[in-house]
Amino acid sequence: MFCKLLSYTLKGIEPLKVQVEIDINNGLTAFDIVGLPDSSVRESKERVRSSIKNSEYRFPMNRITINLAPANVKKEGALYDLPIAVGILCSTGIASISKLENHLFFGELALDGSLRSFKQLFPIICSLNQKSEFEIFKFIVPTEAEPQLTCLNNPNILYANSLSDVVNYLNSKIELPNSIYNYINNNVPDYPDFAEIKGQLHAKNAMIVAACGHHNILLIGPPGSGKTLLAKSFPALFPPLTSAESIQLTQIYSLADLLSTSELVTQRPIRSPHHTITPQALAGGGASPKPGEISLAHKGILFLDELLEFNKKTLEILRQPLESKKIDISRAQHTVSYPSDFLLIASTNPCPCGYYPNLKRCVCSPNKVKQYLNKLSGPLLDRIDIHIETEPLTIKSLNSADSLSTKEMLHSVEIGIERQKHRFQADRFNESISTSEISTYCKLTSSGQLLLENWFERPHSSASPTMRSYHKILKLSRTIADLCDSDLIDEQHIAKAIQYRSLDQIL
Repeated sequence: MFCKLLSYTLKGIEPLKVQVEIDINNGLTAFDIVGLPDSSVRESKERVRSSIKNSEYRFPMNRITINLAPANVKKEGALYDLPIAVGILCSTGIASISKLENHLFFGELALDGSLRSFKQLFPIICSLNQKSEFEIFKFIVPTEAEPQLTCLNNPNILYANSLSDVVNYLNSKIELPNSIYNYINNNVPDYPDFAEIKGQLHAKNAMIVAACGHHNILLIGPPGSGKTLLAKSFPALFPPLTSAESIQLTQIYSLADLLSTSELVTQRPIRSPHHTITPQALAGGGASPKPGEISLAHKGILFLDELLEFNKKTLEILRQPLESKKIDISRAQHTVSYPSDFLLIASTNPCPCGYYPNLKRCVCSPNKVKQYLNKLSGPLLDRIDIHIETEPLTIKSLNSADSLSTKEMLHSVEIGIERQKHRFQADRFNESISTSEISTYCKLTSSGQLLLENWFERPHSSASPTMRSYHKILKLSRTIADLCDSDLIDEQHIAKAIQYRSLDQIL
C-alpha cells in the first residue's frame, strides 16, 4: 500500500517542495522515517502512532516506511506530523484518497489527536499564498493558527481542530470552516513627543528630511544632548504598517521564533542592539540560518546607539543590506536571503571623552578625535545619507517655550510623502531612486547645478567625493525640494543637502 502527499518547508522565506511518501508492506512491525530527518521529525513517529490510536482509528501493525524527498535537504520541525498521519490512514483505507489532490496538510499532532500550530506555518502559507499556481490548492491547518492566517483573506485555508476532523473531511462527512477578514491596524504606539526635546531645531529638521525620503541618519553630539531621545521619537514620523508589510514582518518574526502562533506584527519594528552584538546576531546565522537584527528591523528602524563602540567587523556587515535591501547568508549546504529594508539611525559621540569641539571640556587631541571618527569606514559612511551634529544644551534652549512638536513635523513629512506618491505612482521613497532614474526625477536649476559642480570639484580635506555621495546629495536635495513643495531642485536645496553631510567636510 502506497500513498504520496505534497508538503512544503522553507528555504529562508522561500517555499521548498517536500514529497511525503508512505509505504506500508507486510513484514516485521517497524516504523521508519528516511530523507534526512532531524530529531524532531524522527520523534513524530510516536506522536503519529498515539494520535491515530487515541482518535480511535486502527494503527497498522506492518512495516511502515516514510520517505521525505528530496533526501539531500534536512527536514526539521513538527510540520510533517499531519501529512504523515493522513498518508497512513489513506494507505489503510480509513480515509478517502479522492480529495488528496490539490490539498496541502500542515500541523503538529498532540498525543490525543488534536492539532497544534508551529512557528514555520505562517511563513509557509504566506509564501505559497503569493504564488498563482497555488490558487487551486486548499490548505488544511490547525484552528490554533486562525488569528494569524485570517489576515491573508484566502477562503481556501481550512481549519481543523483534530485529526478526526481531517479524516471526516476527507470522507465527505463534514466541511471544514474557513475565515477571512479585512486588515485594520488600530494600534497607536506611544512614542515620546519631539516637543519634549528642547532646542535641536537643526537636528529635528534633518529628522523630517530623513523620515520623508527614508534617508539613513547619523547623529553626532556630546553626551546628554538628546541623540537617543531624538531616535526614540523618530518612529512617530512613520506611516502605520500596511497589511502587506504586517504579513511580511510576521513571516520574519515567526521564523525567528519571536511570536506566538496567534500573533501578528502590527507596529513598525524598532531594533536597538547593544554595541557588544556579534556579527552573527546582527546579520543572522546558525546551522539553519535565522533572521538577525537587520532583518528584524525590516520596514522599520535599526538604531545603533554609540555607533563607534561597535566592533568594526560587525559594522561592515551593514554595507550590503544598506545597498541591496536584503541580506544573503551562506552556509555549506545552502544560501538563504532575508529582506532587510530598514532605515538606519546611528548616534555617536564626536570623540572618546564626548565633548569635542568644546575645548574647555574636551581632553582629546585633534589627532585622537580624527582617529576616533575614522573607526567608521568611508564606504559605510558613504551609505549614510545625513550626518547631523546635535548642539549642547543651553539655559536659553531649556527655558524656551518654542519646541518643534511631533504633530508639526508629521505635517511636513506628509506633504513630502504625498509628492513622492504622485511622482512614483507607488509607495516609494526618494532614497530608492536608482542611478538611471536620477536624471528623470532630480532636475536641477542652473544655479543648483553650478553649486553641485563646485562642491564636487573643490579640494577636500582628504578623499574626493564618490559617485555614491554625489547621488546621495541629489536624492537628499530631491526630498528637501519636496518638503518645500518645489518641482525643481534649487541651489538652496543643494546647499542644505551638503550641510547635512558634515562628516564629508571632516574625514
